[in-house]
Amino acid sequence: MPRTSPSSEGEGLEYDRVNADSDQEYPVLERQPSYYNPLNTFVCAKGERKHYQQQYADIYFLRLAKLKPAVEAIAHEEWKDFEIAGEKVRRIDRVLDVRQGELSWVAGTVYMEMPLKPNILDDISKDHWISAPPPREKFLSPTGQDQIMLEDESGRLRLIGTTLQRSILVTGCIIAVMGTENADGDFEVVDLKVPDLPRQPQRWERDEGSAILSSSASKKRKSNAVEKRIQGGRVAIVSGLRISSDRGDTMTLDLLMEYLLGEACGPADQAEVSRISRLIIAGNSLAEGTPLAVREEEKKASKRYGYDSSAYNHAPTTHLDNFLATLLPSLPITLIPGETDPANVSMPQQPLHPAMLPRSRNYCATPGSSEPGWFDSVTNPWEGDVDGWRMMGTGGQPIDDVFKYVEGDDRLEMMESLLRWRCGAPTAPDTLWSYPFQDRDPFVIEECPHVYFVGNQPRYDTMVIDGPAGQTVRLICVPVFRDTGEVVLLDTDTLETEIVRFTVYEDKS
Repeated sequence: MPRTSPSSEGEGLEYDRVNADSDQEYPVLERQPSYYNPLNTFVCAKGERKHYQQQYADIYFLRLAKLKPAVEAIAHEEWKDFEIAGEKVRRIDRVLDVRQGELSWVAGTVYMEMPLKPNILDDISKDHWISAPPPREKFLSPTGQDQIMLEDESGRLRLIGTTLQRSILVTGCIIAVMGTENADGDFEVVDLKVPDLPRQPQRWERDEGSAILSSSASKKRKSNAVEKRIQGGRVAIVSGLRISSDRGDTMTLDLLMEYLLGEACGPADQAEVSRISRLIIAGNSLAEGTPLAVREEEKKASKRYGYDSSAYNHAPTTHLDNFLATLLPSLPITLIPGETDPANVSMPQQPLHPAMLPRSRNYCATPGSSEPGWFDSVTNPWEGDVDGWRMMGTGGQPIDDVFKYVEGDDRLEMMESLLRWRCGAPTAPDTLWSYPFQDRDPFVIEECPHVYFVGNQPRYDTMVIDGPAGQTVRLICVPVFRDTGEVVLLDTDTLETEIVRFTVYEDKS
């Protein structure tokens, strides 16, 4: 069709301006690549190899056997020349070998005797038909009846002293204590030591190690890739999406989605968004399930194969699937399950089944593949290498359970304590449900991460801690997105963090 000229001077100016805009060239932005190398530390056995006939106490013995040499080495180095009133401290192998009046030190597992702590034996011995008590925010006794025990394979020893009041201790952590036993048989603690941070791998250590084991051609490609990927980008971490069937909760999610896709910002912000190389969802993607209310006659009619389809609400999983499937063509995603997600309750939680997300599962790895997919549904806890940095994260349950044992609510201090205890879930299986492992305790932290994040926390917070051998760890409390509208951005060059907040105006008039 021939192009017609404008009929007036005003229309001509508008015509020229529109054509000038259409001829302008805009830069093409490419998403920063994500270098992702997950670990399968917390993957449990499947099928007939997974059963619950074994004892849970074996986890504590495995944990003590693994961490006792580390804490004893630290205690020996610190206390080898320690003496009081001319008496030199000596090491005791077992807690029941401690003698009254002798200055000594011994290592073992902490057990918190707390009357308000749930006790499965008490629940069984009581009437099964009584209503369950409301969950307690804290296990601490207001009357001071809590006791701290140190145990090993030989028995238990009660610990007392003001030193314990200055330390965070929970059931399951491994420590070494120095002091003397008094006339009442209690051990008065003068000092205590923890295993502290383990060895920290260098950045790109696993990737460079795999390059060395590869063929020469593959080795050269990986070496060149390492040189390019050192620049890094950003990782977005969000938790507590809590998607439900309520349409009112989709506005903030849409803002988050459009921001990550670069559709809700200008050219300058789009350049920054293009640096985001991966999205990590740290638990509670779905809200707690609420069955649909149906009439009794409808329920009987719809029940088939023992499954009541009328009481199942598929809307939350459909919303989550659509959210993920919209992002996945542009952005790789790591999905960690949480307390309210449809995964097993006991730790470690296994990945959400891809069948629940029919659109997103197309981006998963093919069965039997050793390479991770663009969409990686992982365990809780999870650890792996992102842009060369070792990261470890959870959906929040281990920290929430430790919170019940201690005074105060400093979540970063609790996270630091878990790392220095070298145990990602010390209260499992006492008050945090866990699978009864027999051959190993996967919660023992073998290598110190560079980044440790915990999802579904009351508010955003972060700090950096240091270890005795030069380790440096960035701790991140990731807030609940449904309540705060906040997503954390981690710079993979500096490991600095920043917050992006999404809010929706509500007219309350």
